[in-house]
Amino acid sequence: MQQNEFINRKEELEILEKRFESGNPEFVIMYGRRRVGKTELAVHFLENKQGIYFLAEEKRYMDNLDAMKETMADHLEDEEFKMMAFENWVQMLKSFSDRLKERTVIIIDEFPYLVNDNKSIPSEFQKIWDMYLQRSDKIMLVIVGSSVGMMEKLLGRKSPLFGRRTAQMEIKPVDVFKVGEFLPGYGTIDCIKAYGCLDGIPLYLKQFDQKQNIFENMKNTFFGRDGLLYGEAEILLKQEFREPANYFAILKAISFGKTRQIDIVHYTNIDKSIISRYMQNLEEIRVIKKEYPMDDRKENRRNVRYVFSDNYFRFWFRFVYPNRALIERGSMDALKSVDREYNRYLGHIFEQVSAEFLWKSGQFEFMRLGGWWHKEIEIDIVALNDDLRDIFFFECKWMDLKEGNARKILSELEEKSGFVGWNKNDRKEYFGLIAKHIENKDILKKEGWLVFDLKDFEKAVV
Repeated sequence: MQQNEFINRKEELEILEKRFESGNPEFVIMYGRRRVGKTELAVHFLENKQGIYFLAEEKRYMDNLDAMKETMADHLEDEEFKMMAFENWVQMLKSFSDRLKERTVIIIDEFPYLVNDNKSIPSEFQKIWDMYLQRSDKIMLVIVGSSVGMMEKLLGRKSPLFGRRTAQMEIKPVDVFKVGEFLPGYGTIDCIKAYGCLDGIPLYLKQFDQKQNIFENMKNTFFGRDGLLYGEAEILLKQEFREPANYFAILKAISFGKTRQIDIVHYTNIDKSIISRYMQNLEEIRVIKKEYPMDDRKENRRNVRYVFSDNYFRFWFRFVYPNRALIERGSMDALKSVDREYNRYLGHIFEQVSAEFLWKSGQFEFMRLGGWWHKEIEIDIVALNDDLRDIFFFECKWMDLKEGNARKILSELEEKSGFVGWNKNDRKEYFGLIAKHIENKDILKKEGWLVFDLKDFEKAVV
């Protein structure tokens, strides 16, 4: 499936190409969740260019330095360079730069491994930039990392590299509307189902065989001991955290609907004085995120919810992790819970997909979008335009709706909207419904309702 590696990476490639063609000194920091496709993007960008790709490893400082020297010597075809002794990266990059005759890209992947072994690495690269590279058009330096937290610290004010980078790029999963390009044999419904367990991670999407249905693919990739996605979540968390037990407990709690911090504390028995640190670490690696009601002007701690920002982890902790004993015994009984509950599970996924559709459709002018809740009252999507004082209310239903049921949902939505305080006495309100299929949709639209179903997704989103 080589042709699928760079789906939805056009913008990122264009940014890199623009920086390369600028002719100016360039220092690009690129980061993102593991498996998101950073390495493929970097290698693809290097095609037909003078450049070096170096993958740092979890080994000693001098071992990585010597390995990079070998790579540089091979690029230069210079045996003398290979025999030289360098004490640090500053000396080596200075010497390498002096030997270049044309603009060259240097990509250092998994840069955090260098930092883990030697905390002075950011200072060395500060010196490299300040003393040499920022005065030269010979090198475009790109550092890449999967440790999102560390890479963002490198961009922070306390980092020696602060203010040095000329560009930064967080490489994110492909969006749901590109899933069909990985699985062209799947229709819209199956693509949403696949997105619900794989998210937009290219490596994971490539594990599914479009000739098999969703549940056959799940069985082969998640529910067998040899399936790549069966052990993946545990591997990733153990790479990030030395003591992952508390992280597993927190994520299991969230997967079963414990979204308030106090509920997570009660479920996990982790002391409330330390749980915030664990939550923050999970946010940093893009597994969970905080959500606030859309009309909260100030972040109200009492209203915050913790939810998964990654559907692979959401699915794994909901359906795989609780059933590992069955899977280890080779039993397929674990799949019964998926068969029984997956449609309901997709309700929240469909809210994500609907929000993405609203952003991409270009039919509305709003500045902010998200969920809203107050006590027992919830609205799936509230979108705001602060300048125009427009407010949009949407309910999302992963089901086929008769006209009567659609009208009932819209009527209830109007009632719930009265609890949303944003510009309550001075706003223009719009009400809508998004579902798999809505009977007599055109009649509802003529009456002023904003109604959409999967056919609209297929027409409007390219």
